[in-house]
Amino acid sequence: MLAVGLTGNIACGKSFVASVLRDLGSRLLDADSVAHDLLRPGEATRDRVVEAFGGQVALEDGTIDRRALGALVFADPAKRDLLNSIVHPEVRRRIEAWLAESAASEPAGIAVVQAALMVESGSYRLYDRIIVVTCPPEMQLARLVSRDGSSKEHARTRILSQMPQEEKARYAHYRIDTAGGFDATRDQTVRIYRRLLEEAKLRPTRPA
Repeated sequence: MLAVGLTGNIACGKSFVASVLRDLGSRLLDADSVAHDLLRPGEATRDRVVEAFGGQVALEDGTIDRRALGALVFADPAKRDLLNSIVHPEVRRRIEAWLAESAASEPAGIAVVQAALMVESGSYRLYDRIIVVTCPPEMQLARLVSRDGSSKEHARTRILSQMPQEEKARYAHYRIDTAGGFDATRDQTVRIYRRLLEEAKLRPTRPA
């Protein structure tokens, strides 16, 4: 099985690329969904987050107020690092378990993990190949403002809180530029998928 990490900064189009890879036949796991599950009531990770950041990040039903938590950590790098230190290790453990299950069930397949902070967290080392999705900065800003309805100032702050796109792209085995729209992005993704499929056939099992 070929383990593929799919990453890219906010509003660059990685979710669309992930959907194309899934439709082509890849197994797909969204690390953000894993993190979301860890913040549900009853999860130890959720309790540690509330302990670290206070009741202001918890709603009445016990779930984490992701908007409130996001506002705290985007404005404060130290708090962002604290949140990541709580959540990322458990996310990584669950991803590793999923990759092991994928390898056992589909030895010659492709397993894709979508994660925005793959490079920053160091988890990119888990994967055989890395795909980095990028787009021009002005397009990224416009997409984020349109998607979230936020101000340009707030959107720019969120963008600047992440690793620069060009720095992240240095970790890529494959790079997808989404500036050309859906059709052009799909074409790039299909070409890369075909190459990954050939690589997967040559790598039927992952090393222990």
